[in-house]
Amino acid sequence: MLQDSYHLLFPLAASVLFACGLLFLKRATMAGVNPWTVSLVANLWAATLFSGFWFLESSPVVPRLLWQPAVVALFFICGQMGTFFAITHGDVSIAAPLFGIKVLLVAILATVIGGQSLTSAIWIAATLATIGIALVQWTGAGKHTRIGYTVLSAMAASTSFSIFDVLVQRFCSSSQASWSTGRFLPIMFWFVAGYTLLFLVGFQREKFSIPSVRRSLLVGGFLIGMQAICIVFTLSAFGDAPRVNVVYSMRGIWGVLLAWAAALIWGGNEADLTRKTMVFRLTGALLITISVVIAILFG
Repeated sequence: MLQDSYHLLFPLAASVLFACGLLFLKRATMAGVNPWTVSLVANLWAATLFSGFWFLESSPVVPRLLWQPAVVALFFICGQMGTFFAITHGDVSIAAPLFGIKVLLVAILATVIGGQSLTSAIWIAATLATIGIALVQWTGAGKHTRIGYTVLSAMAASTSFSIFDVLVQRFCSSSQASWSTGRFLPIMFWFVAGYTLLFLVGFQREKFSIPSVRRSLLVGGFLIGMQAICIVFTLSAFGDAPRVNVVYSMRGIWGVLLAWAAALIWGGNEADLTRKTMVFRLTGALLITISVVIAILFG
């Protein structure tokens, strides 16, 4: 059994890369970098890294189907913007656990689109997730007036990425799919890069010219891109989506722990929070993770 689980090291690595990437990007936003600049850097990294998938296939591209990666790219951009607005106006220890809801939303969307009724496990998972979200955003409310904004941004990001996942599965990996991974993913991320060029209007060149800020943006964007590579590679090479997503959902816990540790070293909102508040946030992250496990394994 253990020999069949080595591939789960990839989503485990992805969960850590995601949390670390958010921390670096958060450092950039603390220096005054806006979400448009963060999104431009991160999405160009993603387009560059995913271009490597082009060399995995030799199948031709059907021009009349190009609207599919073009539409999916829009949901990816919406998800990224929601993510970066969340960390710009809030704490990583609040935003990161909320992104774990994405897997639950994917399960619900897939069920609704498939016309099946929701199981009791999904309802139990949704209840636990709701309690977890309340714990994450309730504590520390007296010190942070924009927690509600952070929660809405993170939930919007999770919803957009959930639709993104469902559409990628529909267009790329389902039995009726007309695309191969080596064609769909690079083209879709090239659309992402093309759309993101519009963000040049809000790109802060003066901020990017500061070495410490540029380093945080480039490292953070690269880590976010690499975590996506880990997930896509694992799913395309090994399948096992339920266990992969369960392991990946650990990013919420890493987000709380790493954000707390990083704030104590570099400074940040988490450094000013009490131990009790961070324990509540960690508890909320654990409940969200448990809800995801229940939804995937028993839903």
